Formats: sequence, structure tokens, C-alpha cells
Amino acid sequence: MRMVDLIEKKRDGKELSTEEINFIIQGYTQGEIPDYQVSALAMSIFFQDMNERERANLTMAMVHSGDTIDLSAIEGVKVDKHSTGGVGDTTTLVLAPLVAALDIPVAKMSGRGLGHTGGTIDKLEAIAGFHVEITKDEFVDLVNRSKIAVVGQSGNLTPADKKLYALRDVTATVNSIPLIASSIMSKKIAAGSDAIVLDVKTGAGAFMKTVEDAKELAHAMVSIGNNVGRKTMAVISDMSQPLGLAIGNSLEVKEAIDTLRGEGPKDLEDLCMALGSQMVFLAGKADSLEDAEEKLKEVIRNGKALEKFKEFIANQGGDASVVDHPERLPQAQYLIEVPAKQDGVVAEIVADEIGTAAMLLGAGRATKESEIDLAVGLMLNKKVGDAVQKGDSLVTIHANREDVDQVIEKIYANIRIADHAEAPVLIYGTVTE
Repeated sequence: MRMVDLIEKKRDGKELSTEEINFIIQGYTQGEIPDYQVSALAMSIFFQDMNERERANLTMAMVHSGDTIDLSAIEGVKVDKHSTGGVGDTTTLVLAPLVAALDIPVAKMSGRGLGHTGGTIDKLEAIAGFHVEITKDEFVDLVNRSKIAVVGQSGNLTPADKKLYALRDVTATVNSIPLIASSIMSKKIAAGSDAIVLDVKTGAGAFMKTVEDAKELAHAMVSIGNNVGRKTMAVISDMSQPLGLAIGNSLEVKEAIDTLRGEGPKDLEDLCMALGSQMVFLAGKADSLEDAEEKLKEVIRNGKALEKFKEFIANQGGDASVVDHPERLPQAQYLIEVPAKQDGVVAEIVADEIGTAAMLLGAGRATKESEIDLAVGLMLNKKVGDAVQKGDSLVTIHANREDVDQVIEKIYANIRIADHAEAPVLIYGTVTE
């Protein structure tokens, strides 16, 4: 087999066989096929696409390029959830204990964030003592005992995807549905779960800017999952404005606690119900999505979800008292209000730019080496569709320095007030096949 022949084949719109895809990924991972040839192939895929079988084959070739996590020692159907990114996305902190409270194992592998705020691990580390450095045996034991644990990502999952992603980034081939879908799904499948729920974002703060593109990506990923034996479903949700009210690590932990009490922001609660219902249904613990949602609401009402969060924190060395005393989370030194300059209705909150404002405070990493300040961030006091009067606080800045002029300027530039506006649709649909 010659790589040049396979590039030509895909360039001309023909199908690559399973053997040919395996040859490409194996050769590239081992350094036998050079970057320039894989760049040419990626551009051919960008223009010619791949069919469902090719996409599934590409995903599994990347899965088998490195380690895979064996979760067979964990009893029950393991359900994982993945979000395609966003600002103020606190869903994992809510969903993990919420779903685990229904005796469904949540064996979560998470990473650190590079961007607006920290990843799930950074957020959890806002809780004093919490750590994810546990052995595989401890991880399995915790999930079997308590139905929930979070561990840091293994270093050698899907090395082919890491190489290919870096190449796509510099060859203008990132925005290709088969390449995005196989990249995301290879990591989820290698992490060992039996079922996968996907939260595919659309809007200003999302990778897929239009609903149509988000739907296409969701269908591609659900198809891959189901084709390789993982029960997979997806929700297409809005990220034109930040989700919930909190943007920042300790602020998002507090918001998760509020939501598990049944007192969280409505959009965050509604999205967690949509995603959680799919997780419960795929785990076989409910006969329908409606039945699943009712069960989730019940464990919030009876306090079991909140108790599960406390148990989870304590199991991984954290101070569980923060659940009842969130003031024990890291607190910023300065609270600075950003007042509305006119009367009207909030017509737009540009999610990614508001996320950048939080990052400027130190809530996220601009580079891998950046230190995160777990206390800082933004609290939105108004959302799109809310009426405001001049002088009302739009945002509360939580800062550890007084000079936040650049942050205030960024906020004003990206919150638009008009005469009238409606709140955006939160959920654009679900994908089950």
C-alpha cells in the first residue's frame, strides 16, 4: 500500500477501505507517514467527506492507536457525557452527582481547561483538599462503592488524534465534520464508557456557529457511537450567551451546589435535565426520557443529589462542608458592579467575548503554563430578554485586583441593550440516531 495512492483515491471522492484507514493511522502514529502526506489527506477529506463506515473506521483506528481504559470491573452501564465547549458550562459538576444518585455509575475522566475558565478538574480543585491523583484500582473501587469518581486523563489515550489535531490546526482542516466527529468520539470510546451523551453547542460561544452545522456534527457523532457498539444520544443546545450565571471556577462550583438544591439558574437546570434524562435512559434506569427526568427531579427534591455531591467530594479528599457553607470556597478580594448605561432589554451577551473577559481576570488559561486564580470570575445579573434600567448591575466582577478597566470595557462592548428582545431557544433538538 502506498500513501500517495490513498490520497489520490480520497481526492477523487472514492471510499477508503477499513484496511487502508488502519494503514494510514498506524503509519502516521509510528512516524512512518510524514505530516505533508497526512495534510494532503486531511484536505481531501475536508472537500470529499467520508461515509458513515469510513467515519466509524477512522474513529476506531484512532482509539486503537494508544491506551484504552477498561472499565469492565465497574458494575452496571457506564454513561459518559461530553460537551463541545462553551462559557459557564457547569453541567458536569451537576450531572455527575445527580445521575450517580440514581445508582448509575459515573466514571469520569476529565482534563484541565485551556481557555475562558478551567476544566472540570480545575473547578473541583476550588474545593480545598480535592484531588484526582488516584490509582486505577481506587477509581474503580470508588465508582463501585459510591457510583461516582473523577480522575485525570491518561497520557497515552488516542495519540493519533493528538498528532492529527495539531496538524489540522495549521492546515485549515479543523472545520471538517468527519475529522471533528472522529476526534471527539475516539477519546470518549477510548475512555471505556458503555454509553455516551453529547451536548453539542451552537452560537457565538460554540465551535459550531449555526444550528445546521451543530445538527450535522451531532448526527455524525451519534452515528459513529452507535455503529461501534456504544449507545449514543445528543442534545443540541444554545451557547450564544453563557450558560447559567457564573463564569469562574469557585463561582461555578457554588452554582452547581445551588442547582443540586433546586435553586440554580433555569437554563442550567433545564439543560442538565435534558442531558441527564438521556444518561438515565441509556443506562436502562428509565423507560422513557420523561420518566428519567421525573426521577432526576425527585433526587433533587429529596436531597439525595446533594448528599451524593458531598460523598463524592469527601471520597476524593475534599472539604465537603463547602456544600453547606459555600463561603468556604475561594473568595475574591474585590466585587465590582458593571451598571447599565441605559434603560431597555438585554438583546445580546456575546458568550466567547464575555468568557475572554473572565480569562483576563485570571479565571482561565491563555497558555498551558498560565496559573488559574480559582476565586475570580464574573456573575451575570441579567440574561438575554431581561429588562434593565439605567444603573442596574449587568455583571458583578469578582477580582483580586482593583484595576479591571480592560475587563469592564470588554463587558460593555459585548452586552447589547435594545428596546426589545426575546430570550434565545435553549435546546434546538435531540439526536438519537
